[in-house]
Amino acid sequence: MTEFGFVESIKKMFGEIPQRGFEGIGDDCAVLPVGDGTALVFTTDLLVEGVHFLRSAASAAEIGSKALAVNLSDVAAMGAVPVATMLSLALTDDTAGAWAEEFMCGYRARSSRWSVPLVGGDTSKSLSGVMVNVVAIGRARIECLKRRSAARNGDAILVCGALGASAEGLKDILNGDFETENACIHKNPTPQIEEGIWLGGRREVHAMMDLSDGLASDLEHILKASHVGARIDTECIPCVSDLKTAVCGGEDYKLLFTMRHSAVNRLRSEFAEEFGYAPAVIGTITKSQSNRPEWFADGKPIEADWQGFTHF
Repeated sequence: MTEFGFVESIKKMFGEIPQRGFEGIGDDCAVLPVGDGTALVFTTDLLVEGVHFLRSAASAAEIGSKALAVNLSDVAAMGAVPVATMLSLALTDDTAGAWAEEFMCGYRARSSRWSVPLVGGDTSKSLSGVMVNVVAIGRARIECLKRRSAARNGDAILVCGALGASAEGLKDILNGDFETENACIHKNPTPQIEEGIWLGGRREVHAMMDLSDGLASDLEHILKASHVGARIDTECIPCVSDLKTAVCGGEDYKLLFTMRHSAVNRLRSEFAEEFGYAPAVIGTITKSQSNRPEWFADGKPIEADWQGFTHF
């Protein structure tokens, strides 16, 4: 079973249980309307030593900061403001002292940067490496929430920044180069929180998510949820290095969104005034029922069986 096949089986398994007002599995966050025109959003992410981080390659503070950042990125992808987090840690004997304190310093520094309080959690002993689980909570007006299922035929597809730096950084780390520019980007991702909140307030923006597993995989989540296809013009994808790394590499945490085509120029101009750069237009949503992107180079279709990261 694939990772996403497993998630789908879980979704079906729990489908008959009343949702108690929640919009559940299928977006970057679960959504709970709270009765005043706003909703709370909830996300959780698990980071496992040896899979998501190496203690030999990153400081405890960097790991703590990253654990929070990747969860706040999911909140931003919904167009919501982060309001609180909860943290659970499973620690080995050699990390239960100074290492854990440094981890919390990194977590606190990032929490302070975004004024996001830590409101609870849990600790446990681990016999096989450090495990970190974060729950992040956000809030937004219901009309500002951006869902994967909202892409429309004819929408433009945009991405907020160049792709592939984190994947290149991971290559550097695995080669023993821990302090290159890209390695530092991989260890210290920056969630696009202000951009997500700003895009949440734009009605011409339809679907949105963050790029955690790579463009090739993450775009498919939008296409499947929205029952559409996509044409991607590969020469328009902003790349840090080569195209395949930009498309398949994970953990960029840039925002990917679709929007009304007629409003693209105005939005890009106003976005640039606000943030100092403009999102790149990389393609168009189509009627195709394949729910997979079609890749083009200089107007010609190319055969590319590109996939992003999957856990199993």
